Amino acid sequence: MNRVRVFLVLLCLAAAAFAGVLAWRVGALGGKDHRASQAVTSTGTAAIGGPFTLINQDGQPVTEQALKGQWSAVFFGFTYCPDVCPGTLQALNDAARQIGDKADKLQVVFISVDPGRDTPQQMKDYLEAMNMPVKTVGMTGSPEQVAAAAKAYRAYYKKNGEGDGYLMDHSTAIYLMNPEGKFDRVMSYGMTPDQMAEQLKQAIR
Repeated sequence: MNRVRVFLVLLCLAAAAFAGVLAWRVGALGGKDHRASQAVTSTGTAAIGGPFTLINQDGQPVTEQALKGQWSAVFFGFTYCPDVCPGTLQALNDAARQIGDKADKLQVVFISVDPGRDTPQQMKDYLEAMNMPVKTVGMTGSPEQVAAAAKAYRAYYKKNGEGDGYLMDHSTAIYLMNPEGKFDRVMSYGMTPDQMAEQLKQAIR
């Protein structure tokens, strides 16, 4: 009887030891995976931005190099836009006035998603009428060039309607790019000029 008890005790201890080793290995693997996930989350950046070739409002070819050396608020829209585009540019206009000297380090980049109507001259006239207080660059190009730029920034657009009065559905986000031309943050549509100014102050040191 004693031998049976001893055997059962030894069997239980062996089972417990095996379970402990198994739990430790699972825990170690789980911890390793968790750390890897945390590292990706904390160090990852949004895949926004990249190479493009467009034409500015002066009829000159420009590339992503135009974003280097200063902060850039990149916005996709079109000059015949009835509300979102002028509202967004006006909000940026007001926000730029609020950040004082920091505005010297900022440019607004307005990329047209309507290359059929937005010629360089049309872009120039439109932006001059907006009376922006900071350097503002209007960009347009061929349909293929615009599509490539929009893809680089994950921007959506689609023609809506027929005839001369058609509209363009498009994304409304403002992409703030740092002086290295890399993505810093999104300023979403509907933010007030005060909120935009706060975001710009936080980014531009």
